[in-house]
Amino acid sequence: QVQLVESGGGLVQPGGSLRLSCAASGSTFSITAMGWYRQAPGKQRELVARFFNGGDTNYADSVKGRFTISRDYAKNTVYLQMNDLKPEDTAVYYCNTDTLQEYGRAYIYWGQGLQVTVSS
Repeated sequence: QVQLVESGGGLVQPGGSLRLSCAASGSTFSITAMGWYRQAPGKQRELVARFFNGGDTNYADSVKGRFTISRDYAKNTVYLQMNDLKPEDTAVYYCNTDTLQEYGRAYIYWGQGLQVTVSS
């Protein structure tokens, strides 16, 4: 089992910045990737950014150049630095971790979600 504790988020004006944090605990040795998803009202959950153990990253086209994902392996923590925030970034942001456990079983874990609101 992996437990994810998220922090950060809140209300900011357009053009502002926020930094989200997600700390993993439990069977962290099994983690293969960590990332962030978001879900806006009436919309499906979408990938924002992902950080793989090998160091590769990927981003949604809508956030490239504005958001940066990073990981602190010693702290088992993934961060999402969000700059130049836009109203369309308003959503609930979920931390995600992929794991590969015994017998090749894959499990996906989710954080509780953080509200990010961008409004003037």
